[in-house]
Amino acid sequence: MKTDSEPGTLEIALVLGAGGARGLSHIAVLEAFDELGLEPARISGCSIGAIIGAAYAAGLSGRELREHVLATFRDRARVIARLLDCRVGKLADLVRGLGNPVLIDGERLLDLFWPEAVPDRFEELTIPFSAIAADYHRHTEVTLHDGPLTPAVAASLAIPGLVRPVALGGRVLIDGGAIDPLPYRDLLASNRIVVAVDVSAPMTEPGEARIPGAMEAIVGASQILTRTLVQRLIEQEPPDILIRAGADRIGGLDFFKAKAILAAAEPIKDEVKRALERALDAQR
Repeated sequence: MKTDSEPGTLEIALVLGAGGARGLSHIAVLEAFDELGLEPARISGCSIGAIIGAAYAAGLSGRELREHVLATFRDRARVIARLLDCRVGKLADLVRGLGNPVLIDGERLLDLFWPEAVPDRFEELTIPFSAIAADYHRHTEVTLHDGPLTPAVAASLAIPGLVRPVALGGRVLIDGGAIDPLPYRDLLASNRIVVAVDVSAPMTEPGEARIPGAMEAIVGASQILTRTLVQRLIEQEPPDILIRAGADRIGGLDFFKAKAILAAAEPIKDEVKRALERALDAQR
């Protein structure tokens, strides 16, 4: 339901959704904003959307984020070494029954992969930003918008079984995609244009009855949940502008396909520009 924002003002809110590696497509949307000379009044992000949204809110341009992503994932050996450095456990833990040897510490992951320009606290961001997480015990949505930035975004991307939950503010937080993978509803207002970018994975026809591996199944199940929740949200009350992005047949962990993902997202830029121009004209 739309509420009233500040009287006499018109602002644009940008919402970047969850979707794993498909979420690199968000960068094309940011480039469209930059090319139009528009800056969102606020940004909300979930999971990969929180990672990219926070970096954009820090003042990095879409082009700078594109260059950073391409440079990062061009060096496969370096990325794998960094991921190994972010592991919480060891392979020996699996034999001893002590834990998950591939579990990642999300805060260390962000420290290693985020551009250096991303600050430590929400208050230092250029654009107001919120990260969405889920309270594991209370089964509620948690909107994080002040205090330390890294643990908040780490909580938003904490996919169970892949990234370690984050203890923050007396709560145990996990991936926001478990409860609100496209968090636009609370931003809907009569004097606000809400642009929501959905990068959830649509159903695909399998070429064969292939059984996914353990890691693939964990991420794939998260992708199914994300798409299902997003579909229901949109059916109930759509955002002002809905952008569907993400290359076909891209898995949640296909970050080494960054170049192909960004190339496939190029047509989205014109779609975003046209939608924004129509929405702004309608308000004049």
